[in-house]
Amino acid sequence: MAQSTAKAKKRQAPGTTRRLRLGLGVMLALLLVVGGKLFFVQGLDVGGMAEAARNNRLTPMDLPAERGRIIDSTGAIMADSVIRYNIVVDQTVNTKTDEFKRRNPDTDTIETISRSQGIAELAAVLGIETSKIREALTGEKRYNIVAKEVKPDIEDRISQLAIPGVVSEGVSKRVYPNGSVAGGIVGFLRDGTTGQSGLEQTQDEILKGTPGKRIFEIGADGLRIPVATDELTPAIDGKDVKLTLNSDIQYFAQQAIQSQVNKLNAEWGTILVLDTKTGNIIAMADTNAPDPNDPGKVDAKDRGVRAVTAAYEPGSVQKMITAAALIEEGKSSPLDHFTIPPSYVVDGQQFTDSFEHGTEERTLAGILGWSMNTGTVMAGQRLSKEQRYDWLKKFGIGEAPDIGLPAQAGGILSRPEQWDDRQQYTVLFGQGVSQSTLQTVRAYQSIANDGVMLQPRLIDSYITPEGVEEKVPAQESRQVVSKETAQQVRDILESAVTEGQIKEAGIDGYRVGAKTGTSQAPREDGLPGFDGFTASLVGMAPMDDPRFVVEVVVQRPKGNIYGITNGPIFRSVMSQVLRTYNVPPSTGTPARLPQFVK
Repeated sequence: MAQSTAKAKKRQAPGTTRRLRLGLGVMLALLLVVGGKLFFVQGLDVGGMAEAARNNRLTPMDLPAERGRIIDSTGAIMADSVIRYNIVVDQTVNTKTDEFKRRNPDTDTIETISRSQGIAELAAVLGIETSKIREALTGEKRYNIVAKEVKPDIEDRISQLAIPGVVSEGVSKRVYPNGSVAGGIVGFLRDGTTGQSGLEQTQDEILKGTPGKRIFEIGADGLRIPVATDELTPAIDGKDVKLTLNSDIQYFAQQAIQSQVNKLNAEWGTILVLDTKTGNIIAMADTNAPDPNDPGKVDAKDRGVRAVTAAYEPGSVQKMITAAALIEEGKSSPLDHFTIPPSYVVDGQQFTDSFEHGTEERTLAGILGWSMNTGTVMAGQRLSKEQRYDWLKKFGIGEAPDIGLPAQAGGILSRPEQWDDRQQYTVLFGQGVSQSTLQTVRAYQSIANDGVMLQPRLIDSYITPEGVEEKVPAQESRQVVSKETAQQVRDILESAVTEGQIKEAGIDGYRVGAKTGTSQAPREDGLPGFDGFTASLVGMAPMDDPRFVVEVVVQRPKGNIYGITNGPIFRSVMSQVLRTYNVPPSTGTPARLPQFVK
């Protein structure tokens, strides 16, 4: 019996072994499946799960670029930016953190820092009492400002502290050291970031630069992971914009025109100063100029640059173009003889002058020297309507100079076939046509520069953050009249000062040429008719070799328009410009063309 039982056990042994082997095989297969899965997920990460988890931990922080400066021709700062940072904290993260880890850059090791030590370090960097920092970091607020507008070097030190929940927010603060000096030209920002007006608007892309970015990893506990990703893409600061302006002359001109407008109780005034040899704008002064630090203190209508935005009938300053056209076309000369009656009628249109006179024998120089509409129409008849139009076009009337400012006015110059019986003659003395102060000054610049018209320049160059100056090339010049014609017209303008009605524009030691202008100002309400006058004076000096053109314009002055003069203001500004640029006194003999035929 015992023997048969033993035999039975021997018969069962192979089956048991097979089952054990089978079970072991199944377990090994399961381990292989699990191990393979782990290798597939953690090693190969075909599904990108690890990468997705890492991306969820990445925290980006924008680094603002420093906005470029606006500087004048001497390097004086007219607009500047300072980068500052607000230090903020998520209290829910910091309050719950007793200690945290960070890398020690000196030993390249990971160290453990207590919350109290972190608070003390932050207080030391900011120069604030430890108790106040602890209070700012403690609580349940997800966003709390610890310190405002700290400097970049301080922000960098705070970043290295890696305190849980504490981050920085970059802010750019724009400042305008010169206040309202050239305020309309410089412009200002909207919400402290985007150009709203002036050069801040038109040069926004160049000034603002390219923001940078810092990326680091934050763990599930809200703490920065010290050995994980820490990437920095530096910001690229904007370029500086260097102007042709001289801020000292700009200030002087603004004071001068503001005084004149206040004296005459006028609506507004402007002064423009141009270098005849380069086309550089030295000053564009407006009354009630805005301070970009607080532009809302002035009306919106005063925030632009009227020398380029305001188009008006120029009046008799336009007679210079008529004289230049007559001489260049060979239709007249400065000493041509004209018999001028008290009033002159042509095509049923009657023209008179601003002063009473009998029939007079005048030269062309005398017609301009005494600003006679009658004589201008009489001489201008020698030009066809098409020639009158073409010469206005050649001198840039109807064409807005592009100097990089917004809302530049092109003015109005109708085609000759649209002129009525009167307008065909009034355009000869600056009525029935409108233009900006800059257009008028550009026309006079061509006469001052031997007939070569240069396009006005306001932006001289761009300067990279590395200090490389990129000059803005001058626009193409053009010969408007011959050198000989330009000289003859200059003689007429100088004679208007030495022999004509504009003696008050004269400057001791310098030869000056000038022309006045008076025109009716259209009604502001848009209805037909006129309401007040525009009074202007444009001149150049020194006439030996003209270096500068200055125009003074006053809109709607009160009182007798024919008793109003801009001569003293012109003389004051031109004298200041000549002194500033060390222009030597005149040595030649002034032109004294006869005004009357004897």
